[in-house]
Amino acid sequence: MQARELNGADASYYFELRLEALLNNPDAFITTYEQEKQRVDPIKTTAERLDGEDSRTFGLFVDKKLAGVLTLVQETHPKFRHKASIVAMYITPDHRRRGGAELLFKETIQFAKAIELEVLHLSVVTDNHPAKNLYKKIGFDTYGVERKAIKLPSRYLDEEHMELFL
Repeated sequence: MQARELNGADASYYFELRLEALLNNPDAFITTYEQEKQRVDPIKTTAERLDGEDSRTFGLFVDKKLAGVLTLVQETHPKFRHKASIVAMYITPDHRRRGGAELLFKETIQFAKAIELEVLHLSVVTDNHPAKNLYKKIGFDTYGVERKAIKLPSRYLDEEHMELFL
């Protein structure tokens, strides 16, 4: 098991895993599977995103196959450049609870410190207890809960906002 930063050459693998994530855990993402499938030239768009300047995506590889991802998005305003958000975290069901998520976070935090970030933020649906436990284990603390943060056709989801000072 290894973690490394992804780039445009990884776009097709990333896109395939993203579709899996949207199917397996639709409540964890704002984008839907249908929206992602309808993108025009999704591999090109994904490659451009992976090569972008203000975000970095790290991949977890198991036996040379992409098994998880985590994206770090740095704020662009000069007064907020010391902060970044963790988004699009996903580990395939077969590789959960085996240390891969922690390895992805370790790689991401190491990168964040290297570019002199000071604080990382993330949001997690309040009833996603495995993810919340992982984030707390890594050192994230809750600083608020947003009620009705996500509106689904038949219900709302609350989100817990967490931070980690580096």
